[in-house]
Amino acid sequence: MHSTQILPALAVAVGICAAFTDVKARRIPNRLTYSAMVAGLVLQGILYGWKGLLLSVEGCLLFGGVFLLFYLVRAMGAGDVKLAAALGSIVGVSATLPVMLATAWAGAALAICLMVLSGRVVETLRNTLWVTGFHVQHGLQVHPVVNLDNPAGGRMPYGLAFAAGTAYWALSSGWWS
Repeated sequence: MHSTQILPALAVAVGICAAFTDVKARRIPNRLTYSAMVAGLVLQGILYGWKGLLLSVEGCLLFGGVFLLFYLVRAMGAGDVKLAAALGSIVGVSATLPVMLATAWAGAALAICLMVLSGRVVETLRNTLWVTGFHVQHGLQVHPVVNLDNPAGGRMPYGLAFAAGTAYWALSSGWWS
């Protein structure tokens, strides 16, 4: 394996591990996210020196920071935020936006599938409009009903979206060649 293949392969492996644990246990363990974050920092530093380390930190902060906003309004769990930060540290800031975009598209596709399979299309669309209107009026406050703390709300293992988005990015970037 060539040195430029190590980081995408690690990112995909971390995404797949997170997807399995998220589906099975509905959580992404700290031992996975923290060790992946450290591995990303160390590998970027070894492969690309101080510049790689800096790009790794920037990727960690960007990817994790965007997902932190969703956590603050209780739309996403802390494990998802830590996984985003870990993936950002592995791929570096230059690849963070493509991985984030691929993950968002995978999450949208997964949400549509789950919405249709659960028979909650109208309810989900109504809640989406309700939450959007709420955040336009109140900013980054937790919605009083539609949030992770409501046991009646639907849950989606977003680790699947991370795995699919990261795999798509790795395959489309030609990391295997």
